[in-house]
Parts: sequence; structure tokens; C-alpha cells
Amino acid sequence: MREIARARPLLGTVVEIRAAGLAQAAAIAAIERAFAEVEVIHRCMSFHETHSDLSRLHRARSGRVVEVDARTGEVLRRALEFAQESDGCFDPVIAAELVDAGFLPRPTGARLPDARADWRDIELIDERHVRLHRSLWIDLGGIAKGFAVDRAIAILREAGASMACVNAGGDLRRFGASAETVALQLAADVDTAVPMLEIIDGAVATSATHARTARIDGRVWGVHIHGRSRKPVRGRRAVSVVAASCCTADALTKVMLADLRTGKRLLRRHQASACLHDEGRGWRMFGDS
Repeated sequence: MREIARARPLLGTVVEIRAAGLAQAAAIAAIERAFAEVEVIHRCMSFHETHSDLSRLHRARSGRVVEVDARTGEVLRRALEFAQESDGCFDPVIAAELVDAGFLPRPTGARLPDARADWRDIELIDERHVRLHRSLWIDLGGIAKGFAVDRAIAILREAGASMACVNAGGDLRRFGASAETVALQLAADVDTAVPMLEIIDGAVATSATHARTARIDGRVWGVHIHGRSRKPVRGRRAVSVVAASCCTADALTKVMLADLRTGKRLLRRHQASACLHDEGRGWRMFGDS
């Protein structure tokens, strides 16, 4: 049975899905179900969509309980776990800084964020109910994308595919008997050899401090913000993390860029590995492989 591939613009990028081991009609149906799941996740956790769960949380008064989709509750739970494990180095409550830098649009109708707010002000009452103890703006972009990739893979696996690969703009997960060769990504102006990874059953996510920048008051800001200092991550670094899930891999890229010591500790905790490039030291490998 031949490999079936489809692509669609979603999650602010192009999502490509490939599957093999199913009859053509069954493969197309499974891929369509996977795309439908990705679309739901995009609608629920979009920072831009006015009717998303995040937008409704941003408009709610402090202390008010807001009902959200169970998927949003799951991603928030994971975000808070990563924040706790990293001592706040990873913090989903950095959207205000990203808005100020021009990387995210100012949310329509949202309450002004409290400068004191951080991840501890998000309370998960249960999987579908959330309370914010201070006004804040949440950005789940990276780990929501990773979660969407994981959910798409789960649907393809449940459908009986013998191989499947989902690639959402650098967040990639696959399973199957053969290996997937992945070229690590760097900015176009970085002149160096690019390592290749082989993924059989796992996920890889890539982030770079210099992928997007903005100048504010004479200072260069990057899209990656250190959760504790609320300042842009300095230097020109790129990192790819290999982990069991794409959600975990994406979250760990942010920690590795912000704080290497904390990042190495979390790599061990999640049995993950990383390939880090910076201008001063070139490529370095960390973790299990």
C-alpha cells in the first residue's frame, strides 16, 4: 500500500501529513480526521481568534471560572507542569511582552495584564474549567502546535497506519519501521554545516533566538522570552530537541534557549536529547543520544 500525503495551511504554518499501510480511501479518511483535530486545536488555542478559549480567558474578570475545551485544559496543564519543572524559566504568561515587541497582535477586548502575573495565577479547577487569579495574556503557540502534532499522530496510529509522519513547520513526529531523516534548521545567514537526525518513533522540535527579531527603544528583541526575567533571550542560538512527544520537545526548546543548566536538567527528566548551535561554540549535543 503506497504512501499518501496531504498538506494544509494551519497553526500559522503548513501542516504536512503522510501515512502508509492503509488502503487509499482509509488513509485519506484518517488524514482528514487528523487535519480536523488540528483545526479544532487551532481554534481553541489561537491567540488571534476572538472566540478562542484563550481570548475568552483574556476577557474574563479575575477570579471568574471560564469553561474551555478539554484540549485547552490539557495543554494548559502541560504548560504549568513545564513552568513548575523549570522554576518559571518556561512561562506561558509572556504574551504581553510578545505583544509589546510586535510579535503578537494586541488582543481585542482583553483586560490589561497585571505586571505581577505569572504562571502561578492560572488555576486549573478540572480539565474543562480555568480561573485566572490576575489578569494576564497566555501564549500557547509552540506547545499547542506540538500537542496538535501529537494528536494527529494518535489518530493515524489508531486508524491502523504502519507509518505516519506529521510535520508542522519544524515540529515533527513520526512512527514506523524505517527512519525519517531530518535536517536541523538554522537561520539563512548562518554559514555552517547542518547536522542530520534520524527519527524512527519519536518527535523533534526546533527553535532559534534569531528566527524573528524586533528593535524596541534601541534594543533588539527576539521572539523567545525568558519566563523569569521577562527579557528576550540573548545571543544567536538554535536548538533541536528530540523527545517522545512533540509537545515536550517544543517546550524543551524554549527552556534550552533560555537557561542551559535548567534545560539539561529537564532533558534528563524527560529522557530527551538536544542539538544546540551558538555562534561562539558551534554545535553541541546534550542528553540521552
